[in-house]
Amino acid sequence: MTTYTITSPERLEATVELPASKSISNRALIIHALAGGGTMPRNLSDCDDTEVLVQAFRDMPAVIDIKAAGTAMRFMTALLAATPCGEHVITGTERMKHRPIKILVDALRQLGATIDYVEEVGFPPLRIAGRKLEGGVLEIAGNVSSQYISALLMVGPALEKGLELRLTGDIISRPYIDLTLWTMREFGADAEWTAVDTITVKPKPYCSRAYLIENDWSAASYWYEMVALSSQDDVEVKLEGLMDGSKQGDSSVRYIFSLLGVRTIFESKDPGVPTTVTLRKSPHCVPRLEYDFLNSPDLAQTFVVTCALLGVKFRFTGLQTLKIKETDRIEALKCEMRKLGYVVRDVNGSELIWDGERCEPEVVPVIDTYEDHRMALAFAPAAFIQPLCINNPQVVTKSYPRFWDDLRQAGFLIDE
Repeated sequence: MTTYTITSPERLEATVELPASKSISNRALIIHALAGGGTMPRNLSDCDDTEVLVQAFRDMPAVIDIKAAGTAMRFMTALLAATPCGEHVITGTERMKHRPIKILVDALRQLGATIDYVEEVGFPPLRIAGRKLEGGVLEIAGNVSSQYISALLMVGPALEKGLELRLTGDIISRPYIDLTLWTMREFGADAEWTAVDTITVKPKPYCSRAYLIENDWSAASYWYEMVALSSQDDVEVKLEGLMDGSKQGDSSVRYIFSLLGVRTIFESKDPGVPTTVTLRKSPHCVPRLEYDFLNSPDLAQTFVVTCALLGVKFRFTGLQTLKIKETDRIEALKCEMRKLGYVVRDVNGSELIWDGERCEPEVVPVIDTYEDHRMALAFAPAAFIQPLCINNPQVVTKSYPRFWDDLRQAGFLIDE
């Protein structure tokens, strides 16, 4: 097992070319395939989750191994089911075989798809016989993973009758659904909210086009965390390729971190052009933070670590999807935060609370990553408070392959 020991620089000053957005890359690749190919989108993410999609579309083997890429598993399941591309088995890692997919399979079957479970009912691997589907009206719970909803929406233009998707109950992760609709419209789809709980996708084919993918706000969050945790007042981090007015849900990170002492300065405010963003310290930091992460659950780990290490008590809600991510992130956070000396508790598996309770920290904490890239990414900046170790640091390739190289260029010492 590989372990990195991480020591922070005395002063943080860096210019970082962030990775391309994984969320937009994966959506653009699915839509590009449904549009019939042509010019590949530019600035595709080089992360594992996008690479498995690129390989799948390039080779289209009888057995498609999606590895640990949850987004790719869900998006490809819908695409394979709704297009006449033959029969395929789609599978992944052992963890992927325990991540639920029944809700999506049931929805696709209602649209006429032919999908069988190869092993355990409700979980991958799946055997899919692709064909043109009729489409029509479909109901699905709004509080399921937005990836199920996005997968269905993206194949909507390829259905004979299009798709009218009615979301029941509470709707979570709405920004990810809006990101999907926005990307679909970029490729010519007629898709929009037609009621507060209904999305209508017309049977209008996608158009192939040149497309530039912006960089990733989720990756930016870890640099915000570093600025917040640095003890120096004159830190400066420049992040390349971000957009003001981005449709990425995690762009909300800039607003939340403004409450924790980080200023965001855009070089250009043109909403359609990627630009350089400069992060600097500000003297303003709240003593307590309450936030609902329903629309941006991937930011939760970043803020749990940041707030506790700043001494900012917190109550974070809307975290119910964290239990079905790459790992059970609720339990993983509680366990690893204790190593840093913080007792975080959960309520009903959907809230995390820290009220200031401390415990004895490890002298040099050794953080386990649970095959979850965001555990490594969120805990590494804690090195500004004390040196620490990260087990299995290579998990960052799932979303931010150059992360450790970027840290080294920013002055971090990383010993293997």
